[in-house]
Amino acid sequence: MTPAARVILAPDKFKGSLAAPEVAAALAAGLRRSVPDAEIRQVPVADGGDGTVEAFVAAGWTRVEVTAPGPTGVPRRTSYARHGVTAVVELAAVVGLAILPDGRPDPLGASTYGLGVVLAHAMEHGATEIVLGLGGSASTDGGAGMAQALGARILDADGRELPRGGAALAQAARLDRSGLHPGVAGTKVTLACDVDNPLLGPTGAAAVYGPQKGAGPAEVDLLDNALAEWARLAGPEFARLPGAGAAGGTGFGALALLGAQVRSGIEVVLELLDFPALLATATLVVTGEGSLDQQSLHGKAPVGVCAAAHEADVPVIVVAGRTLLGSAEIRAAGFAGSYALADLEPDPERSMTEAAALLERVGARIAAEWLG
Repeated sequence: MTPAARVILAPDKFKGSLAAPEVAAALAAGLRRSVPDAEIRQVPVADGGDGTVEAFVAAGWTRVEVTAPGPTGVPRRTSYARHGVTAVVELAAVVGLAILPDGRPDPLGASTYGLGVVLAHAMEHGATEIVLGLGGSASTDGGAGMAQALGARILDADGRELPRGGAALAQAARLDRSGLHPGVAGTKVTLACDVDNPLLGPTGAAAVYGPQKGAGPAEVDLLDNALAEWARLAGPEFARLPGAGAAGGTGFGALALLGAQVRSGIEVVLELLDFPALLATATLVVTGEGSLDQQSLHGKAPVGVCAAAHEADVPVIVVAGRTLLGSAEIRAAGFAGSYALADLEPDPERSMTEAAALLERVGARIAAEWLG
């Protein structure tokens, strides 16, 4: 290896095991053990889901802490990332499934109200560009709670404000936007989103994602009908757009009330991290995630990193906890090589609990085989 060799470590999280910065740190330790003078840049990434804020904080952005209601209304501390006039807000960190009290789902009553609280905080503290990472939502309220927190009033036929939650939207009769937060008009909102579901119907928010949030068949039907009432008031033309069904329909609420635009999550993240500039002098890129499978090929972080590196003609290695793709599929996706922790430790539980040590070993192998 020449002293000029430079490696960029740009992994996503290994879900249930290590956060993206921890994955990068473990790989870096292994690389340095084999090649002490390697120039290593750790750039943990995310695709807009859980771990997105942590990736930006690791890149030097400022963490802004705020108290906001969780998905069931229980106040909790959360945070977003800030750099200049740009804020990165992660829905999963505010009203996500992973933060349900005691893990108990509330498919009919869970709300995105807390997300609106965080967005308002960012606007009131100087953010004029907000990237909203969608994914991992605990609610199916079409972003109505977010809208309520930002000053919109959703009323029933008697003029009473609706309570929070997706089920309540079945009684929605009027939407009053007059009190919408003044910051909305001057804020550019980008949705980091990698699903293309519409809001309603058999491929919509309730039908596809409701069961993951605890909704049975009858509840799915109730929520889909309630979202149809909400869409009728907020903008039926937005309900059909790709991504409107993301995060329990939060995509729809952001499109209809915030004037948001939908973009690929990993593309937005890499752009904000100035990833193309980092690639200019790179020798090798290493990316990865917990499970490399068919879903990975549709907009997930490793494939996005690989596409960006190919633009700069830099080879990319992918590391995963487990790999469910064949070698031909991995090559076709553009990766020059792949490594799986399962090849070193076949027991899934041990592979997850010992992931850091296994990643160090993989890092050492990558150094020997690609930088030697």
